[in-house]
Amino acid sequence: MKFLIDECLSPELAKLARERGFPESSHVRWLGLAGAGDHSVTRRAVDDGFVLVTHNTTDFRGLYGREDLHVGLVAFNTAPGMMSLDIQRRLFLLALSELGGEEAWNQVLEISVNAERTVTIERFDLPA
Repeated sequence: MKFLIDECLSPELAKLARERGFPESSHVRWLGLAGAGDHSVTRRAVDDGFVLVTHNTTDFRGLYGREDLHVGLVAFNTAPGMMSLDIQRRLFLLALSELGGEEAWNQVLEISVNAERTVTIERFDLPA
C-alpha cells in the first residue's frame, strides 16, 4: 500500500507513512502536482495505485464516485480552524489503524472531528 497526501495536508504525513512501513508514499508536491486540479490528482492516484489522503472530501468523493476501480480514498473532515499538524498526524495514524495495512478497494474511509473533538469514522463503498 502507498499513500498520496493531497496538498491541503502536510508533507509530514507522507514522511510518517514512510516511517510506518509504506516507503512508496508521497505528497502531491513531491510529484510535481502542486497547484494541479483535483482531476489531475485523482488521475495520478488512481492510475499509480495510491490511496489518496485529503481534507477536500466533497470534491474527491465526487471524482472517486466516477472511477470503476481505485485502491481507496481517506478523507478527513474537521470543524473550521481545527486542522493543525497535530490533528493531521492523529487522524492519519487513526486511518492507518483502521486500514490495518490493507488497501481499501473502492472504499472511502472518512474520519470526522467536530468542534467538541468527537471523532466519527465511516467506511463505505464508492462507487456504491
